[in-house]
Amino acid sequence: MSNPSSETEFDCPITKECGALVQLLQPRERDLGGFSVRRVLPVVGQKMIGPWIFFDHMGPAHFPAGDGINVRPHPHIGIATVTYLFEGEILHRDSLGSLQPIRPGDINLMVAGHGIVHSERERPEITATDHTLHGLQLWLALPEAEEETDPAFYHYPESTVPSVSVGDVPVRVMMGTAYGETSPVKVFADTLYIEAWLKPGQKLTLPDAQERGLYVAKGRLLAGGTEIPEFSMAVLSEQQGVTVEALEETRLAVIGGEPLGKRFIEWNFVSSRKERIEEAKRDWENSRFPSVPGDEDEYIPLPG
Repeated sequence: MSNPSSETEFDCPITKECGALVQLLQPRERDLGGFSVRRVLPVVGQKMIGPWIFFDHMGPAHFPAGDGINVRPHPHIGIATVTYLFEGEILHRDSLGSLQPIRPGDINLMVAGHGIVHSERERPEITATDHTLHGLQLWLALPEAEEETDPAFYHYPESTVPSVSVGDVPVRVMMGTAYGETSPVKVFADTLYIEAWLKPGQKLTLPDAQERGLYVAKGRLLAGGTEIPEFSMAVLSEQQGVTVEALEETRLAVIGGEPLGKRFIEWNFVSSRKERIEEAKRDWENSRFPSVPGDEDEYIPLPG
């Protein structure tokens, strides 16, 4: 997705906790034009969790026939976008010539590197009916040695993403290694991303990582005596063997991995060098990014 303004870091109430829970983040809703997202990262006091620098929860957004997601071409540098849907479909196009519908359970990894442009729209047959869009989109900051890598696009169908039962809890290992399973999704540093679905009363011991965040996409959890409500993210310490318990039917996502150091972020651009972001802004204003084949007529201008 595109950030609707050049502003990226928002104030966020942060509750200090003890034990395994370091902070509790509450998202801010942002209008992306026709639907809203809950933006969890970055916020003041918590810019990244491991290599993860952006975390958006999209929807659920319900569209009548004739309406739908319609994000015009926009650029990125210095990151990889990770898109995962619970419900609905997005049609991804990019300046490499990729044309890929994203459906529930699939993982789309778009590596921006030194620069890529993409759009997110819908196939006509989706827009023609009442439909719902619901999912997560995250941005991975790239290590400094990979920030200017060639852009690339990878699509991983649902059937290729490992699933495992931990006790009786179904878990998908989206990126990295957890519970004895390793995802095929490409990573650039030590990276963790899992999702799980818990019934009321079920418990799950979370995988360890140098930095971790636990997001509740649906339901409520209990962790170390602290309730983690729906649409909130608990920033966890390195304490091992952290176990959570579902207070109701709960869908969770855990992200984490190794910290990559300071990153600058403005609009859709991320870099370890502020001057590189200024260069990218000039390049977009002066039409020096590549166009998106099949979607050349529109674009999102640089905010401000």
